[in-house]
Amino acid sequence: MGPQKIIISIVLIVAVIGGIIYLNSQKADRSGNDGGVSVVPRFSNDSEKNPSVSPEDKAVVSAKPSADEKTTSLQKSKKYPLAKEITTPDGFINTDEKPVTIGEFVGKKVVLIDFWTYSCINCQRTTPYLNAWYEKYKDKGLVIIGIHTPEFEFEKVYQNVLDATKKEGIKYPVVLDNDYSTWNAYQNRFWPRKYLIDIDGYIVYDHIGEGAYEETEKKIQEALSERMAVLGESGAISQPLTKEILAENGARSPETYFGSARNDQQKNLLFPNDSWDITSEFAQNNSANASIVYTYTAKDVFFVAEAGIETVVEVLLDGKPLEAGVGADIIKTSDGKSVVKIKEARLYKIIQGDKSETHKLEMRIQKPGLKVFTFTFG
Repeated sequence: MGPQKIIISIVLIVAVIGGIIYLNSQKADRSGNDGGVSVVPRFSNDSEKNPSVSPEDKAVVSAKPSADEKTTSLQKSKKYPLAKEITTPDGFINTDEKPVTIGEFVGKKVVLIDFWTYSCINCQRTTPYLNAWYEKYKDKGLVIIGIHTPEFEFEKVYQNVLDATKKEGIKYPVVLDNDYSTWNAYQNRFWPRKYLIDIDGYIVYDHIGEGAYEETEKKIQEALSERMAVLGESGAISQPLTKEILAENGARSPETYFGSARNDQQKNLLFPNDSWDITSEFAQNNSANASIVYTYTAKDVFFVAEAGIETVVEVLLDGKPLEAGVGADIIKTSDGKSVVKIKEARLYKIIQGDKSETHKLEMRIQKPGLKVFTFTFG
């Protein structure tokens, strides 16, 4: 090979490598480990650089603040963290298929973010309060955004999440966070978790798990009242608080996973004389008439599962069909059996009792191929 051809070859190799480096630099970082991108706060000198703010809205975001407002903004920056932007979303629901960001609401709205996943019973029990707040305050300046971060692979499926939002009556925007990038940006570790973002873009309140509904709603009202004052709007935010449904949690048994990735809580979980395939997320029976036996202490029992073909599972409590505390998904057959029909991937309500007790639960599976993910208790 002559010198000229060698030079041409080197140039081509360098060009290819450079092209690869450039293309990789243009890819979204889906690791979520860099802490995320903070929204631009109201009154920031760099507000014109905020790509999420449209030209017609810049006047609102960058309006010249008074001395009192500057003081308040400075105080907030020392006390509260700025909200993080939604990163690498995997789909949108209830947005007319349009993207939604946090930054677009800074200076205009109060935003409540709710991290959830649809097979989580704690999330399901929180949803009615979110629905109520959305209806009460959406015309008062509140935006709710559900960040759906999946616990299991089947919760990454857009249609599954869409079906769940319809079933739960969710009307506010939902963003799919399949790669955990927004979850990681907020350094979150819990389902559900709420973050309240004020008009200036600061996280002024957050709450982990269920409960504290009265406290949360009061914080929402405070943030909306501040927004009204900032924007010079008239009216009143104060409304009667959403009535809280007191629910006793009698669970002493921990959430128990069937997959190998998180199976350190299976001490009293048995698959007697059956063949099962154990994956990282779930266990799947290889034979008909397989069974699961579990001794638990709780008031309620929930079961996350799915099947390619509808599968009937007979449920026994202490060796007998369910008589009291029947869960919403249990069907009583004409021959006296208590069964649950499993097909779609979701949470099934098996037992919903009046008090916490210790029992032996047995589930007899008619067909092979049932995927079982977890027992959850209440």
